[in-house]
Amino acid sequence: MGFLGSLIGFGLGWWVFGPVGALIGMFLGSQAEAVTSEGQRAAGMSGGTARDGFVISLLVLMAAVMKADGKVLRSELDYVKVYLRNMLGEEKAKDALNVLRDLMKKDIPIVEVCHQVRVNVGYDSRVQLLHLLFGLAKADGQLNTVEVQMIQRISGLLGVSSSDYQAVLNMFYDNVEAAYKVLEISSSATNEEIKKAYRKMAVRFHPDKVSHLGPEFQKSANEKFARVNEAYNKIKKERGMN
Repeated sequence: MGFLGSLIGFGLGWWVFGPVGALIGMFLGSQAEAVTSEGQRAAGMSGGTARDGFVISLLVLMAAVMKADGKVLRSELDYVKVYLRNMLGEEKAKDALNVLRDLMKKDIPIVEVCHQVRVNVGYDSRVQLLHLLFGLAKADGQLNTVEVQMIQRISGLLGVSSSDYQAVLNMFYDNVEAAYKVLEISSSATNEEIKKAYRKMAVRFHPDKVSHLGPEFQKSANEKFARVNEAYNKIKKERGMN
């Protein structure tokens, strides 16, 4: 049935309406014809809607970030291909890439799209979206200023707190100063305050927070959690903490 067809098989979600639905309407129209009324009735009992909305949101926001600087790098495309293949499998990844390529040709009303995502996607999932977008932005080994500015704008429109935005952003820098920002604490903090901040962020970014998105997203969630541990270990080493 293909990528969007498999999503429709879970039931029509919020993402088929509004600005997001308008962006992917062509694909929805062709895939919806393949869904039987029996499949739609069964869909109402499926728990895949949260995952589906997350995947569609990710594709639309990825397109916005990739278009931000007016050029699409091979490294970005390779990153997306590998990520989608790992997440969706070979066949569905190809279909998802077709959706992404179509999105790249369109003007994306980022304010309206982010508003729709904000009211339909949970907070922790929105933070997870940021982590994935930063991974895309750093696909070539460095963070592009224009793309970071776009992600910052997206973050604000999604209602992500500035402290959480800074924490996720600094997961992609490899220095002690960034490590403190990952833990959302000042470098002048005491060792006990550092330990307390680490425990707080370990809970805050625990992979279980997005377990409802399914196992496909656990690897990325685990990577985000690992970066919190890396930041803490970097600070401990710099301070000589036990």
